[in-house]
Amino acid sequence: MKILVAGSGGREHALAWRLAQSPSVSKVYASPGNAGISADAECVPLIDPSPAGYLALAKSLGVNLTVVGPEAPLVAGIADAFLADGRLIVGPTAAGAEMEGSKSFSKQVMAEGGVPTARYVEVTTYDDAVKALHQFPYPVVIKADGLAAGKGVVIAEDRATAIETISQFLAGSLGEAGKRLVIEEFLVGEEVSYIVMTDGESILATEPAQDHKTIFDGDKGPNTGGMGAYCDSRILTGAQRSEVIGKIIEPTLAVLRRRGTPFSGFLFAGLMMTADGPKTLEFNCRFGDPETQPILYRMNGDLGEVLMALAQKRLAEVKVDWNTEPSICLVLAAAGYPGKVRAGDAITGFAEAEAEGAKVFHAGTKRVGSDIVTAGGRVLGVTASGATLQSAIDRAYRAASHLRFDGMQMRRDIGHKGLKRWA
Repeated sequence: MKILVAGSGGREHALAWRLAQSPSVSKVYASPGNAGISADAECVPLIDPSPAGYLALAKSLGVNLTVVGPEAPLVAGIADAFLADGRLIVGPTAAGAEMEGSKSFSKQVMAEGGVPTARYVEVTTYDDAVKALHQFPYPVVIKADGLAAGKGVVIAEDRATAIETISQFLAGSLGEAGKRLVIEEFLVGEEVSYIVMTDGESILATEPAQDHKTIFDGDKGPNTGGMGAYCDSRILTGAQRSEVIGKIIEPTLAVLRRRGTPFSGFLFAGLMMTADGPKTLEFNCRFGDPETQPILYRMNGDLGEVLMALAQKRLAEVKVDWNTEPSICLVLAAAGYPGKVRAGDAITGFAEAEAEGAKVFHAGTKRVGSDIVTAGGRVLGVTASGATLQSAIDRAYRAASHLRFDGMQMRRDIGHKGLKRWA
């Protein structure tokens, strides 16, 4: 079959790379793609990024299945357009994608399903937001309601920071995304990304991962889209996985079915493993980035077959096997990220990095003449595995040491929290 991957980031590169290895897949397209994806799939320019534009592209290419990477097309209704035309697609409808598109909506679904989450208050005005702060101790979490490219969450350590964040968000620093806010209690524990595939009824869980959201080592500095992740079976025990499925995933899917908007695609639960058990920080409506890279690095088998079964509502018929070795993805970010990003810096060292046994996934790159240059905030995702988590970390950092571009930023502690499970 022929598959179209919609998107241009590191997640989409990982999807295209894994799909290209699938026996059931004869051709992989990516649109718009990037400089690295072009080595694993045929990149096709995207003239019209609207749902109708993607539908027209899928028709012109004659693809059998479209897989949507980023959240924005899903929230805009790309799946609705494809389904109305009778075409297969992996991704929820716009109604289901509101689980990520609106923090308020997501909280309402969790409340209806009895899903454990942080105590919260919704506000739309400065005065109400300031009053709401009195209900919470510090630190307190300020969230923009809408999509904000991973930058709509601030953990305010004190009242001054909270008020500044509220003022900026409501004043439009994040556009319409910050016109409604969710203020919630800060949960203490270890954060985990748990992503499942679902056709609305059946559930196929991927392996647990852990993202590193802030720009600096030690979880310091502003939030980003993610500076690296690792995937290791030891992150969650079997009992914990069952608890997450039974108390969080299944009740959420049940609420969406009752509402007449069943969810199909990748459901990403951002969790905090607290002393009282798992609690939900957020839901996303797609595969995570950078979690996709180390998760798919560990996946065995035919991803194309699995995704086709998902789209055809027969997910219960397929299974996925996982390599037992843990894997890690290090994000190399551009100068200025997560603020104003500088683009156009030439990148070197690709061959040397991959000679270390790693895969370099491209996120924000483009080709200019014979050079590959930076073209986004998160530029590359250096991904590797090893017999132990420490060996995976060592291999990834050895590979990353060969890559160079001006202003390159990289955290040096990705995966370190997981080492305690190997002691």
